[in-house]
Amino acid sequence: MPPDAETSKYTNASQTPGSPAAGGAAVVGPSRRGLRLFGLGAGALLVLVLGVGAATRVSHSKSVREWTATEGVPDVSVAKPRSTGGELTLDLPGRLDAYYTAPIFARVSGYLKSWQTDIGTPVKAGQQLGEIEAPDLDQQLMQARADLATAQANETLSATTAKRWRSMLGTDAVSQQEVDDRNGDYAAKQAMLKAARANLERLTVLEGFKRLVAPFDGIVTARYTDVGALINAGSGARQPLFVVSDERRLRIYVNVPQSYITQIKPGLSAQVSVPERPGQVFTGTVERSAEAVDFASSTTLIQIVVNNENGALKPGAYANVRFNPHGGPGSFKLPASALIYDQSGLHVATVDANGRLVMKEVTIAQDLGATVEIATGLTANDRVVENPPDSLVAGETVRIVGGASKTPAVATSAPRSGG
Repeated sequence: MPPDAETSKYTNASQTPGSPAAGGAAVVGPSRRGLRLFGLGAGALLVLVLGVGAATRVSHSKSVREWTATEGVPDVSVAKPRSTGGELTLDLPGRLDAYYTAPIFARVSGYLKSWQTDIGTPVKAGQQLGEIEAPDLDQQLMQARADLATAQANETLSATTAKRWRSMLGTDAVSQQEVDDRNGDYAAKQAMLKAARANLERLTVLEGFKRLVAPFDGIVTARYTDVGALINAGSGARQPLFVVSDERRLRIYVNVPQSYITQIKPGLSAQVSVPERPGQVFTGTVERSAEAVDFASSTTLIQIVVNNENGALKPGAYANVRFNPHGGPGSFKLPASALIYDQSGLHVATVDANGRLVMKEVTIAQDLGATVEIATGLTANDRVVENPPDSLVAGETVRIVGGASKTPAVATSAPRSGG
């Protein structure tokens, strides 16, 4: 085979059947440059996707940390102490009592013969309430009268004898000793006469105690006996037969806290109200003070007098007493929920200008139920936590919120699993 033919054979052999030289359509494969460009683009896209994902994770993690830090600061609602205006309004419970009350006991023993007055009966001083039948006393009185008559007769005889013997002394018919004996006997008989007369007077007075009488004008507020009841003299531990009370004026006894005893002075007016007469106010006057603080209750007993000529108030009833003294100590009112009781005493939690908690020790002037009146420990500019949780500690940073409920700062960016 000639060299040219061999060359032509190899040349023709390198051509594919589909090539133009073979008489078919031409097929062009991907070039190396195109493949390189495609790989670079895919790599850049992957890097971009990974970068966006990493940035999203970092941003989300930062948001979660901020949310966690925000939620770590307690939310509190605060209130300013409400001043009482420097004028004290003090409401205290009291108990009404008659200005004069006399339990009537028997001075003689016997049986109740009759009674003339029952509970609720107005009586005058000296009016008979009842009568006691005392036969033993009657017999003692009769015997005392007989003893007095005997003593009078003996005294008269002794006086006559002593006089006669004194007259005979001048004639030396009797001795001086005998005259002295007769004079001594006369003196003894005189003493016995006085004793008999005194005993009769005593029994006569006791006889008068068979009549039970009212000691002053008033009302019979109790009767604890009836006809035929056995009566024993004296009071002892037994109930009285009658109780008479003067209700034209009433005493009210009130225990005033120690913080206010310097403002509640004799002569101060007080407003008195009772549950059975709503809307009606009676005026009383502080009459006297015990001038001592009770160790158990840290209060001072105050006595108030109120006029009750119309009989609207009843002894023994509960009453509310309101004082309005001027120049009282500056005090503030707070919700009772703001108080904190712990081992160190009574405190309230306040928030300073830097948002930190400051515990202040306070003293209560008056407990009004839903609110309390604070006597010492607060100023008008304090911001008091209204409902402090037990977890709050002094120096802790807090966030002041309004009345709205607590809401998470990032509600939709909570971390997802696998994120």
